[in-house]
Amino acid sequence: MLEKPGAQDLLAIARDTLLAEILPALPPEKAIAARMVAAAIGIALREAVSMPPSLAPRPLAQLAAAIRAGHCDPGTPQHAEIAAWLRDYARWRAAVSAPKALG
Repeated sequence: MLEKPGAQDLLAIARDTLLAEILPALPPEKAIAARMVAAAIGIALREAVSMPPSLAPRPLAQLAAAIRAGHCDPGTPQHAEIAAWLRDYARWRAAVSAPKALG
């Protein structure tokens, strides 16, 4: 078992420190870069902790090719499964990159 704090805890501490202590001390022209770093850390944290088990990884390029070829169209055996997976995947990606968009 790994000792605490774990990687996710360390990232959260780093983000909080950046925003609370480092950002206020930076000159204004450097503030946007610090906010971008903080946002990237936040995205990485959400991605690391939020993937639901129902989202088994799928090769997206192969899935896209199958969709373009019509193999997942309504009426095909895999349509409902693929549609549900895509809906869940899109919601998860939005939760990771833009959680405010989900309300």
